[in-house]
Amino acid sequence: MLSRLFPRTIDNEYQGHVLALWLFVPILLLKTVMGFNVAGLNPWVTSRYILQTADGVPVESFSAYGASVVVFMFASWGLGLLILALLSIVALIRYRRMLPLMILAVTLEQVGRKGIALINPILSTGDGQVSAGFWINWGFSAALVLSLALSLLKVEKAPAHG
Repeated sequence: MLSRLFPRTIDNEYQGHVLALWLFVPILLLKTVMGFNVAGLNPWVTSRYILQTADGVPVESFSAYGASVVVFMFASWGLGLLILALLSIVALIRYRRMLPLMILAVTLEQVGRKGIALINPILSTGDGQVSAGFWINWGFSAALVLSLALSLLKVEKAPAHG
């Protein structure tokens, strides 16, 4: 398994189960868009707007300083997510043997944030509503763990017909 995560050579030959890619690629594309938007690079939507709508954070109730710090930290995380997603896209296109490692990295980022949320829970606003981001993140976590497991499976190549 470690040789799958840390191969001696990095080439474009993927050895895991193809279903891992079918799970990983849509998440990767969504995370690329999320990182781009959250980092504040999209001229039509701000990081603050995403915090308020998708994540349900009542930014308007913060002091000006507090709101600016929260928006900055959110945008900084978005930039990190965008960089991780772009590196994963490079691996997908050019260095497929590296995909299990990239899937692991994206999974650790995703599941790690869920772990941090358990250690440092965010208090509810009291309205009983769960944000859309809550459910999206749990779905991403489950799909990424499954994708990681499938990427580590040794799949025998079918013999060439000819």
